[in-house]
Amino acid sequence: MAVTDEAIEKIKGMIVSGALRPGDRLPKESELAAELGLSRNSLREAVRALALIRILDVRQGDGTYVTSLDPQLLLEALSFVVDFHRDDTVLEFLAVRRILEPAATGMAAGRITAAELDGLQAQLDALGTDPSVEELVACDLEFHRRIVAAAGNSVLCSLLDGLSGPTTRARVWRGLTQKDAVARTLTEHRAILGALRDADAEAARAWATVHIASVEQWLRTSL
Repeated sequence: MAVTDEAIEKIKGMIVSGALRPGDRLPKESELAAELGLSRNSLREAVRALALIRILDVRQGDGTYVTSLDPQLLLEALSFVVDFHRDDTVLEFLAVRRILEPAATGMAAGRITAAELDGLQAQLDALGTDPSVEELVACDLEFHRRIVAAAGNSVLCSLLDGLSGPTTRARVWRGLTQKDAVARTLTEHRAILGALRDADAEAARAWATVHIASVEQWLRTSL
């Protein structure tokens, strides 16, 4: 493993230094191994590892390339790891979401377009006043995804997208067991949308905090 780690660090160093740039094709395996002072086996293991986390793209019959290194692509690895969460860590995911998502919602207040606002309104209108829990949760995920995207920070968007998965089951369970969960969620969504229409970053941030904290508080009392 130490040899493979060394190989990973050397390839990483080439990318960080600019010797290899996004989209570049790596030299032939024999040439790169010789250049880095590595065995071909350790180089192969390093390439496999870096391909798993989307740093490299191995194209059969074509070669190995540095990916675009786009944050959304790189953070797919986070989503993969997050899928292995335990139920007892959901509160921790919600706590992180409570820190990041209100900030993103506040940022969106100064950036979101009229068309994007109208799209959010249409989504809420289509949901109606008495949606099923499954419909509500699907809408909730998309509603917040659109708002975070409007904040204009691709790293933040990817982080929150990756963190949303573990909280989905908690949201469904809350909708099934808490009497006013559906009505409360719809009310909070409308309040967030109203603050965004008013370009009121503080109100948008506050309502997003209330919205996430309500799920967190329900979960704490339910455990």
